[in-house]
Amino acid sequence: MKLYYLLGVAVASLLTFSSCDETTDEIGISLTDNVDHLEVSSSTFYASTRSVGIPSVVSRSTLGYLGRIKDPETGAHITGDFMSQFYCLESYKITLLDSIASLDANGKVIADSCEVRLFYTNYYGDSLATMKLTMYEMDRPMSESVQYYSDFSPLEQGFVREGGICKSHAYSLVNSVETRQKNANASKTKDKNSEYVNNICVRLNEPYTDRNGNTFNNYGTYILRNYFEHPEYFKNSNTFARHLVPGFFFKMSGGLGSMAYVSIPQLNIYYRMHIKTKNNVDSIVSRLTLFNGTEEILQTTTITNDADAISQLVNDNSCTYIKSPSGIFTEVTLPVDDIIRGHENDTINTAKIIFNRINNEQWSQFNLPAPKTLLMVETDSLTSFFEKAKLANNKRSFISTYNTTSNRYVFNNISGIINAMAAAKAEGLRNDPNWVSKHPNWNKVMLVPVTTTSTTSSTNTTLLTGLSHDMSLTSTRLMGGNTPIAIHVIYSRFD
Repeated sequence: MKLYYLLGVAVASLLTFSSCDETTDEIGISLTDNVDHLEVSSSTFYASTRSVGIPSVVSRSTLGYLGRIKDPETGAHITGDFMSQFYCLESYKITLLDSIASLDANGKVIADSCEVRLFYTNYYGDSLATMKLTMYEMDRPMSESVQYYSDFSPLEQGFVREGGICKSHAYSLVNSVETRQKNANASKTKDKNSEYVNNICVRLNEPYTDRNGNTFNNYGTYILRNYFEHPEYFKNSNTFARHLVPGFFFKMSGGLGSMAYVSIPQLNIYYRMHIKTKNNVDSIVSRLTLFNGTEEILQTTTITNDADAISQLVNDNSCTYIKSPSGIFTEVTLPVDDIIRGHENDTINTAKIIFNRINNEQWSQFNLPAPKTLLMVETDSLTSFFEKAKLANNKRSFISTYNTTSNRYVFNNISGIINAMAAAKAEGLRNDPNWVSKHPNWNKVMLVPVTTTSTTSSTNTTLLTGLSHDMSLTSTRLMGGNTPIAIHVIYSRFD
């Protein structure tokens, strides 16, 4: 225990001293007795970096991205389309059949109206830009067991129902008329909860014909009648999607200038019902039943990038790029052999690498923001990492949050991955002298923009609970390319 304690003191002291360019020649002797003889040293090595075009990434997130914007850096267009299913509570209940007041001339239940609202928490671009989407009814639900990537289009892959709903809708992200009306009503009732929440509303009040040839006055009536005729369809989200509402695909069909970050797709059905008042008087009131898109069910985003514009940036060796969604990542070749050579019997205590951002040369209100969080993961593990929904473990994968003050991303200690790479190479060469040529990425890692979720434990410790590709619009340039990136390494050994 004494040795480990002294080692920790020595390393901490070296980190302090080295920042002042002090010599480390006598640190081991000065901090321990002559028996322990702890030797601590430091060296600087250099990694090489390059931009890598990434055509698609695993596309499952809690947000849907809808819009088309012009990248101010490249002038290229980026388009986001998305698909959402809808969540149905276990054994969902609407109301009793004989309480429904919305009836047609034949006494059958109908919906007064139906709509899909896409509530968005954030957006990029011009909120007043006129955009146009086309909403397609899915023919069957996409599978929860399949990993869909951001280049997967439900429309092109035959998931859209032929002859189903195909509704075009023009919109802008700030609906000034509806905003004023809603907020005026909220002001009169002093109900702040009823204030307008930004959304895109597509109404489905036209006649609807289901796949069995049955026609209803609107899509909401189709759902209500199935509720009373086939309550088993509402057992859970799976049966709801398989038998009744497999979801909708929202595809951009016009406009340029905004991208909405849709947090809650919502299917709303309006009807009227009979109720008894306190005085036992029959009254008719309006009711709403709704189904949300949530993280419990499948949502995917389809991203379309300009391949030529991406290629031009990838070929720029004056720096490296990171652009999301998909687009470009930065690959780093770590000098593992140089770090290990001559230190085979030493312990690598820390290996620190810093990636400095290059600021935009011209300011614009529509400049894409820098990614908030970067993941460092082995290049050959990139696909499996996200398909298996792994978390950064600070041994073989690491995360760094953008520091706005220093304008950089810092990975304070990646010694774990350097040791692992060195061990893998040594083991591989023992069994196969051609191992390196068969594993060209053995010492390479990728920097990937990600979003994370976390929770706080009972001891106030922040625990990482989720990690996925960042599907929002981000972009940054990093020092690198023709300029090597320094890695500062601290070693120790007991003599």
